[in-house]
Amino acid sequence: MVESSDSITLHWREAGIPEELCQELALASTPMRLHAHPPVRTVADAEEHWRSVPGLHTKNLFLKDAKGVLWLVVLPHDQSVNLKALAPVIGAAKLSFASPITLEQVLAIEPGGVSPLALVADKERRVRPVLERRVLAGDVVNFHPMTNRATLSMHPDDLSAFLRRLGYEPTIVDLA
Repeated sequence: MVESSDSITLHWREAGIPEELCQELALASTPMRLHAHPPVRTVADAEEHWRSVPGLHTKNLFLKDAKGVLWLVVLPHDQSVNLKALAPVIGAAKLSFASPITLEQVLAIEPGGVSPLALVADKERRVRPVLERRVLAGDVVNFHPMTNRATLSMHPDDLSAFLRRLGYEPTIVDLA
């Protein structure tokens, strides 16, 4: 079902997308498509549900560095990354995965629902987003919309505009 930016309705909320995110997504300049599926917690779990969904699929790493800085690293789903090598590229101290408790406190989501769309819940703007350049390179990019029960397809320009409206200027890196 194709959803226009001005028709984000009860259908989206029934999928578990918070109202605040629905309101932000309504400002998008191009249509988006919501794909409902059973809950998934990992890329491997999600791949079977992505077969018919075009575009770049992502994995999203919610990280914390040795200085307590929080990072959200967004990569193509098949991109591997070495956290030790990534740290100096993004200007971080030693990186590790942030706890599920931190994820819930800062982004108001559970593991499996992480994506840059969850930054709408980061009221204190504690998280530093990092996007691998290919996330912005295609015509369609796919994310979980704060729930692991759906995938949202959107244009990368709408992702960039969304982040700017929230006050973020993501770091763009080339990890290929």
